[in-house]
Amino acid sequence: MNHTELVERWDRQQAAYIAHREARFEVMLGALELAVGTSFTAVDLACGPGSLASRLLSRFPEARVIAIDYDPMLLALARKHLAGFGDRVQIVDADLVDPLWSAQLRDQLEDRPQAVVSTTALHWLLPAQLVDVYGQVRSLLARGGLLLNGDHFRFDERTQHIASWAARHDSATQKRSFVEGADEWDAWWNLLGAHPDIGPLQGERTRRFAGRDASPPTTVKFQLAALRQAGFAESGTVWQLFDDYVVYGVA
Repeated sequence: MNHTELVERWDRQQAAYIAHREARFEVMLGALELAVGTSFTAVDLACGPGSLASRLLSRFPEARVIAIDYDPMLLALARKHLAGFGDRVQIVDADLVDPLWSAQLRDQLEDRPQAVVSTTALHWLLPAQLVDVYGQVRSLLARGGLLLNGDHFRFDERTQHIASWAARHDSATQKRSFVEGADEWDAWWNLLGAHPDIGPLQGERTRRFAGRDASPPTTVKFQLAALRQAGFAESGTVWQLFDDYVVYGVA
């Protein structure tokens, strides 16, 4: 299976777990255009195989993306998937848990980026790590720059009704998508592991993530508090579908 098919199947797999995923992307891209225009540099945190980066670069032909991830298999797939954008995209192998990740990135930047984006990724960070990452993003961004983070933020005991609705909505979306042929999470990773160039990186992937604790779910209130703690001048939500949000911060 070639890299194009793998990314297409990744997108279908992700859409099974994220209802109206393309609507979330569209909201993020629309917010970027309104906030920073069409010619800008964006950093894509934990870029995965490049799904958001490819949409951003296609939508904004004058934009550049610096795509960061620490997963060696996803980085290898992203390099293949985004190669057609040439020097408009730069792939960086960096660990967001490492306090020096933004310093590593800053060394490769000519100017401060106008935007930092992420989607379905930062929930892997522990709460204290997320607060630190938001603080580093705030320091990295140009004045007035925009952070957009699209992800699931779970409900707690204070919001039991909508938590139940969200769980039932997620279950129905997954059931329908899997019947229509979307891969489940583990099945997709098995496909990636069978790729002749990418599969051999499984050992390195296991080594990099060994011993990392699973992160607890966080609420959108925690996310907004973390953005305020990081020093963003303004923060809030630009989109919500049950427990799926896009939050923003303006530097």
